[in-house]
Amino acid sequence: MGQFDFSIRTPVKGVRGLGSAKSGTGHFWQQRLTAVALVPLVLAFIAIVICASGRDYEAARALVGHPLTAIILLLFVVTGAIHGRLGLQVVIEDYVHHEGCKVAAVIANTLFTAAVAIAAIFAVLKISFGV
Repeated sequence: MGQFDFSIRTPVKGVRGLGSAKSGTGHFWQQRLTAVALVPLVLAFIAIVICASGRDYEAARALVGHPLTAIILLLFVVTGAIHGRLGLQVVIEDYVHHEGCKVAAVIANTLFTAAVAIAAIFAVLKISFGV
C-alpha cells in the first residue's frame, strides 16, 4: 500500500502479544450451546424433582435409577457444570485485574466445578446401579 500502513494494531500491542487470542469465538459458542442445551434439561430436571417429591424413598430412588432418568440427570450435571465454569470464567477474566489472582481464580473455578460435577455424577451412578 505504499508508504502508509493502515493497520489498526499498534507496534507495542504486537510486541506484547496483546492481539487477538483466537479463542474467544469458541468460548462464545460453547457458552451459547450449553445454554440452549440446558433449556430442555432444566425442564426435565424440574419434572423429575416434581415426580420424585410425592414418592417415598424407595420409589424416588427407583425413579432416579431408571436409565432414561439417570441419563437426563447426568446430561444436566455435565452441561450445567460446563456452562457454569465458562460463565464464571468470563466474570473472572473481566473483573479480576491482577494476573496472578486471575490465574488462581480460573484454576480454582475449574477445580471446584470439576469436584461438584464428579460428586453429582458419582451420586447419580451409585443410585442408578443400585450400589
